Amino acid sequence: MRRPVKNRNIVGPDMKFNSTKVEKFINSVMWDGKKSTARKVVYDAFDIIQEKTKAESPLEVFETALRNVGPAMEIRSRRVGGANYQVPREVRPERKQALAYRWILQAARARKGMPMANRLAEEIIAASNNEGPAIKKKDDTHKMAESNKAFAHFAW
Repeated sequence: MRRPVKNRNIVGPDMKFNSTKVEKFINSVMWDGKKSTARKVVYDAFDIIQEKTKAESPLEVFETALRNVGPAMEIRSRRVGGANYQVPREVRPERKQALAYRWILQAARARKGMPMANRLAEEIIAASNNEGPAIKKKDDTHKMAESNKAFAHFAW
């Protein structure tokens, strides 16, 4: 029997863009409960995106980046008869969004030598153009799922 779905905390929209996605992203950026610092980093990054991309709204660039980075398939380990199989599974929308946030942030934090707002802005712009480490991570995940397609019948 499947476990019941947890009652998750509902995040309200952010102040500037009135978007729940941006607020969740701010929560992902936050370290040690310093939300005001995280909010400043994200809004500064959006200002940099606005300058670099000229015409487009930073929110559109951000949402394009999320769509591009979010994986459609992933692999989950499944133990069958003493052997572990990597079983490809479809990704739920909430998890797809969470993985996109995580991968963009990991890629931004891996860049060195400039303020976090700049790193984040460059990573979001790169992801919206289908390039950068976050997109590579998604492609690697899809390749793994594709190569383990033979074990799809073990899906539960």
